[in-house]
Amino acid sequence: MFPFAAPVRDFRFVLEELLEHGSLSLPGFEEASPDLVEAVLEEAARLANDVWAPLNASGDAQGCQLKEGRVQLPDGFIEAYRAYVEGGWNGIGVSEALGGQGLPEVVASAVQEMLHGANMALGLCPMLTAGAIEALAHHGSDEQKALYLPRLVEGSWTGTMNLTEPQAGSDLSRVRTRAVPCSAEPGRYRLFGQKIFITWGEHAAAENIIHLVLARTPDAPEGNRGISLFLVPKYLEPESLVGADGSLGERNDVVCASIEHKLGIHGSPTCTLSFGEHDGAIGYLVGEEGRGLNHMFTMMNEARHKVGVQGIGVAERACQHAFAYALDRVQGRSPKARGAGDCTISDHLDVRRMLLSMRARTDALRALALYCAAQLDVARHAAGDAERRAAQARVEVLIPVVKAFSTDQAVEIASLGIQVHGGMGYIEEAGAAQLLRDARIAPIYEGTNGIQALDLAGRKLQRDGGAALMSLIDDVEATAQALAASPELASLGESLAAGAADLRAALVLVLEQGADPEFGPDAVQAYATPFLALAGHVLCAWQMGRTALKARAALDAGSDDPFYTAKLQSADFALRHWLPVGRANRAVIEAGMASLAAFDAAVH
Repeated sequence: MFPFAAPVRDFRFVLEELLEHGSLSLPGFEEASPDLVEAVLEEAARLANDVWAPLNASGDAQGCQLKEGRVQLPDGFIEAYRAYVEGGWNGIGVSEALGGQGLPEVVASAVQEMLHGANMALGLCPMLTAGAIEALAHHGSDEQKALYLPRLVEGSWTGTMNLTEPQAGSDLSRVRTRAVPCSAEPGRYRLFGQKIFITWGEHAAAENIIHLVLARTPDAPEGNRGISLFLVPKYLEPESLVGADGSLGERNDVVCASIEHKLGIHGSPTCTLSFGEHDGAIGYLVGEEGRGLNHMFTMMNEARHKVGVQGIGVAERACQHAFAYALDRVQGRSPKARGAGDCTISDHLDVRRMLLSMRARTDALRALALYCAAQLDVARHAAGDAERRAAQARVEVLIPVVKAFSTDQAVEIASLGIQVHGGMGYIEEAGAAQLLRDARIAPIYEGTNGIQALDLAGRKLQRDGGAALMSLIDDVEATAQALAASPELASLGESLAAGAADLRAALVLVLEQGADPEFGPDAVQAYATPFLALAGHVLCAWQMGRTALKARAALDAGSDDPFYTAKLQSADFALRHWLPVGRANRAVIEAGMASLAAFDAAVH
């Protein structure tokens, strides 16, 4: 088992050189500085490396246990979470007006990646709380904000998202949990029903858990328009103290009926919650009745970007694990000096191929996710309406790519990590297998990656005629031209330009066929996943092209930092070895959907 080290140097490169600390120049961040950001990264790395990471393997081995409706977490998890809360980490990206530290989202995302890389199972707890904060900040009443937000922001209370039911997975129109108004208690509802797959739905790490629950009132219509959002606390607050000190009252009528036995993230309790086994779980309407799904998407969009960041964190740990093993494992003769003695496997070109593929992809994914976070900062804080709207349009396009492409790639990167280890990678004690098991959930939850692809190729592209993505492709082509102007980087520019042309052509095709009144929805479904994969490869290659320009400039200016040489090697691999694989998705799209339309699963 090899130790984890948060990649602070690479975060600094992305924030300082690729993004040029653009978020710090936005209104609202006047008190932040590059020195402060660097100090935050260093301190977060200490928490990740020294407190969270050592519990990753033991938490996986021990897992969670349910006893009399209460979840017992792995040893050390409660203390590690409380160290996180005491350090003020839960509120670093939350506005000061809501009790947070008011740092840019791009900085908060960097910290989140460190923590997920250190311990994904533990990192899921604050990730869901962040979504609850967003939902209440946008849709909660003044009373709800006053009582719940301060404690959620500090992390002494945690939040959950309760969507899925046994009969209602991705199709939330089938939600059947009931919310009955209390005639004797105006403003209160009593909820009855069951929710499954609730991440951190029960635990003792925090004083209270705030469940955000989708349910139907008695006279609600069928379908999505009949769904409302309710806040259901684990412990009720005394009515006389609402908005005051928030002292806890009696236990609400919501219990953990079971916890799932899962492939991975064993240290994260995935719960079945039962609401209303007795008189009904007390809940409060959040926002407008009948608009629960709209309100919940505020929470889900927040979570989807974070799931992408989570996948990148696991990919980073898989990289570090594979590199450490390859540099330590002695096997075979060195191709560098034929006839010499035994060498470490890092000398073998096929192993180098795997290592460089893991590193280049992880760096590219990180750069794209942080670029998206920086655009979130612009969308929320820029002075001009037009600038905010343009950034938000980019965010809308980028989030499904960051979520889906990053998590798909994380699974592949973790799998390559096992391959580097050989037979030892398949043995649990080596630690590489856990990373693959943990990473595998990320393409599934917060909307499967197929749903992300449909969101991109369907709703997002059709809504603006592809304008936001076309604007991004313009920027990709500008980077390709800058690369082409450099003698040392011209071949990278050619590769990136070809990828941009493929993405532009595929975009036009998807728009044209998606607009067909008869076959449009089928075309979008058929092409969505390869289209998202093509977009992910091209946009990640774009970030590595920008990386190559910065690294080349640093070396030309006289830097002898080997970091820049390594960056050039990663960029070369990403643009000339990895991007061509992704470009094949254009051919997949152009091949049409005839075989899919004719396919009959019952025959096979």
